[in-house]
This record gives sequence, C-alpha cells and structure tokens, in this order.
Amino acid sequence: FAPGVLPQGTTFVYYEAAAVIVTLILLGRYLEARAKGRTSEAIKRLVGLQSKSARVVRDGATVERLDFTRVKDLSSDAMRRDIRRVIEHLCDTENPQGVLAVCEQIDVALDAVLPLKPRLIALLANIRDPGNAGTVLRAADAAGADAVILTGDSVDLHNPKLVRASTGSIFHLTIVEHADLADVVELLSDRGVQIFAASADGQSIPEIRGQLAKPTAWLFGNEARGLDDTARELADTVVSVPIYGQAESLNLATAASVCLYASAFEQRA
Repeated sequence: FAPGVLPQGTTFVYYEAAAVIVTLILLGRYLEARAKGRTSEAIKRLVGLQSKSARVVRDGATVERLDFTRVKDLSSDAMRRDIRRVIEHLCDTENPQGVLAVCEQIDVALDAVLPLKPRLIALLANIRDPGNAGTVLRAADAAGADAVILTGDSVDLHNPKLVRASTGSIFHLTIVEHADLADVVELLSDRGVQIFAASADGQSIPEIRGQLAKPTAWLFGNEARGLDDTARELADTVVSVPIYGQAESLNLATAASVCLYASAFEQRA
C-alpha cells in the first residue's frame, strides 16, 4: 500500500484485516492535506496511491466500490460521502459519529498498581461480555476505584463495545490485563488489601459493613457461571448483594456497582 506501488488508474483492494490500518492512514493524509490547504492533490492525498478508485472486499466479494475520479475538491459533497462510507465499513455501529482517532494501546503492568496504595480495586475474572465489562469500568471510575484488573479469559480491554460502554472511563483508570488471578490476589493480599468475592450465596453487604472501610479488592466472576471454587477460595470473604424485592437476581454490572459504592461510602465516611 505504499505510494506509487500501483500504476495510475489501478483499483486497489483492502481487506477487512487491513482496512483499519490502511483507511486510517489514508484519512490521516486527507486531513493533513486539508489542514494545509492543499486541494490540488486531494485524490492522491486521500488514497495515498496513484489510483482512482477503491474496492472494499469482504468474504471474497466486493461490498463497496469507491470512485474518487469525480472529486476535485476536498470540501465537495462527493468526498464527504465517500469518506463517510469508508468510516461506516470500519465501524461496527449502524450510525457512526464520523470521528476517528488513532490511539496507542498502553500495556500496564501489575506492579504499576502498587505505588497507588490502592484502597478500592475491581477484579474481573473471566468476564466475557464487553458491555458488562465496560459498565463495570464506568462504575469503578465513578466510585473512585484506583484500578481495574482483568484476569483469566476476560474480554479484550480494547473491544469496541467495551470501550463504548465505559463512556470514557477507560481513559481515566489504571487498567491491567493479567492472566493469573492467583498472582493478583497474592500481590494485593501481601500489601494489606482484603479480597471480597461477589456471589449470591455470600454474607450480605450490611453484615460486613464494619469491614468495608479497609482497602478492598472486589472480585467479580463470569456473567453466566459466576466464580469457580478456585477463585472463591482465594477470597477472604464471599459477599452478596441483598435482594429485598422479588427479582431473581441482579446482572453483573449492577451488582458490581452496588459493591463498589458500598466500599466507597464507608471509605469516605
């Protein structure tokens, strides 16, 4: 995809696996040209090649054909429509907002949590649903948690649905991805952080209110299966959210919000 590789007029093809990288590069060049007022080379800047059109290929079939030959100005309606279609192919939402950003993924080591002298942490063990995980991040941020740690086979931190569900909290928190839950628990326990495992059969939150002011890591398990026996044994206490009405249960994100705020209230009392 380097400039000049294909002869002028050649149709270039980008596949889904490469679409994100290539399209962001192309749009970056377009924005750069526009910012500098360079309209005469609009097409070359946009495509990054000596080509006049593009095909979007999915599962071996052309699903979109973009023709740039008619575009003479970066501000034209045709250019806006073509860029909009490219963005729509990149996004997994039906109505993307039309704003792109290239962000560096930052890998945070578990040791980075320790200098924070954490008082409140959310531990996610094998959380698979990105919407749930993102909402827990949002709740942890709102409750003033120092960190969130994803362990086991938890969903990828950079899953688009997780990022959206966090509503920006992913950029505020210290977030660690670490495979071994036992390592995390040992490290936190050695530094005086108590581990509470959230489960429907545990002690009710009001019963442990006197302990909530201490540095705490709340451990939340898989949406469908909860915490396995190994994870429960790592905890100091198994705690439940009391249900006073007739609801059968609370979903993961709601229960996590209650647990995190229970600690936050006592720690700030």
